[in-house]
Amino acid sequence: MNTSLFEFYCPVKIISGALALSSLPYEMRSAGVTRAMVVTDAGVKGAGLISILENAFDGSGCDIGCIYDETPPDSAHTTVNRVAQLYREHNCDCFVAVGGGSCIDTAKAANIVISEDTDDLMKFRGADRLTKPTRPLFVAPTTAGTGSEVTLVAVINNTEAGVKMAFTSPRLCPTAAFIDPRMTLTCPPKITAATGMDALTHAIEAYYCLQKNPISDSLALTAIRLIMRSLIKCVENGKDENARLDMANGALAAGMAFSNSMVGVVHALAHATGGICHVPHGVANAILLPFGMENNLDMRAGVIAELAPHLCSVPAQGGDAQRAQAAIQAVRDLTAKLNKLCGLPLKLSDAGVTRDKLEAIAKASINDGALTYNPEHVTAADALRILEQAF
Repeated sequence: MNTSLFEFYCPVKIISGALALSSLPYEMRSAGVTRAMVVTDAGVKGAGLISILENAFDGSGCDIGCIYDETPPDSAHTTVNRVAQLYREHNCDCFVAVGGGSCIDTAKAANIVISEDTDDLMKFRGADRLTKPTRPLFVAPTTAGTGSEVTLVAVINNTEAGVKMAFTSPRLCPTAAFIDPRMTLTCPPKITAATGMDALTHAIEAYYCLQKNPISDSLALTAIRLIMRSLIKCVENGKDENARLDMANGALAAGMAFSNSMVGVVHALAHATGGICHVPHGVANAILLPFGMENNLDMRAGVIAELAPHLCSVPAQGGDAQRAQAAIQAVRDLTAKLNKLCGLPLKLSDAGVTRDKLEAIAKASINDGALTYNPEHVTAADALRILEQAF
C-alpha cells in the first residue's frame, strides 16, 4: 500500500464530554450567528432531549428561530425542502441538528438548498458540486453510529426514484460537533445496536478500503477498540454514561476515518437495500458486514488479519488467512450476541427483504459511489451473490 501521498481533511471542531452541548451558544456567537433552525425528529423531542438544547440557550443572547421535529428515519428531498422553507420564513442564520444521521443529513442538505439559493437539490447530487459557502451547522448526535457529525457526506432518500442520493463536499462538514453523553442515554437497545454496528462498519471498511492512510488507520482502530469495549454495555444498560461516551467517541472517530479513506461494498449494498426495501442503514450494515469482509479476502486478507487483535476476545492464531477469518467470525459473534440481547436481525430476510428484491438491490448497488473505493472489483453478479449469502 503506497501511502507516500494522501489527503486527510476534518475541519470540524469537536467538543466532547459531560455537558458539552452547553457551549453551543458560545460556538454560535464565535461563528457570527445567533438564530438557529433546529432539525430533529419526534423521537428526540419525545425523549425530552430538546429541553437540554433549550436550556443551553437560556440567557445566552442566542435563540431558536424554529424547530422542525418531523424528520423521518430515511429523510427525503421533500423533507429537505420543507426545512429550507422554514429556515427562510423564520429568518434563521444557522442550522442545529439534534438527532441521528437522518436529522444531520437533512440539515446538511437543507444547507445546500439555502446556500446555493436553489429549489432543485438534485442538481448538486454527487461529489464537489457545491459552489458557494454554506451556513454554519452545529450538530449534537443522539445516536452513536453514522459519524455524520464529522463527515463531508449527506445521504438523502429520493422516494420517487427509490434510491438514496449521496452529496459529497468539504462544504458539508459541520462547524462544530457536540458529543454529549446526555443526548444518547435514551436511545433504545435495538437502535443502539444498529447504530453501533454502523459505526463498526465505517471503521472496518475504512481500514481496508483503497484510500486508507496512517491517520485514518489510527482513527479506525481507535473506533474499533471503543466500540468493542462498550457496545454490548450500552445495549445492556443504556444509562451507562461512560459506555455511551465511548460509543459516541467511537462513532466520531470512525466517521473521521471513513470520510477520508471511504467505504466499500458493504455500504454500497446497504444504501441500495435501504433505498429499495427501507431497511435501516445500521441494520443493513450489521447483516452485510461479514459477507463484505469475506468478499475482500483475496485482495485484503493481510489487512483484515490486522484487525483480529482488536476484534477478537482471544488472540487469533495462524497466518493471514486464519487471522482474517477469526476477525470475520468475531463480527458474526458480536451480531449474534446483539440479536439475543435486542433482536437485531442477522439476515436480510429477518429485516423484511424478500428474495424477489435481491436482483434490484444488486443492480442499484453497482451504481453506488462507495464501490469506487472497494479493493475488489464488484459486478452485479458479485453483488447478487453477496446478497444471497446474507439472505
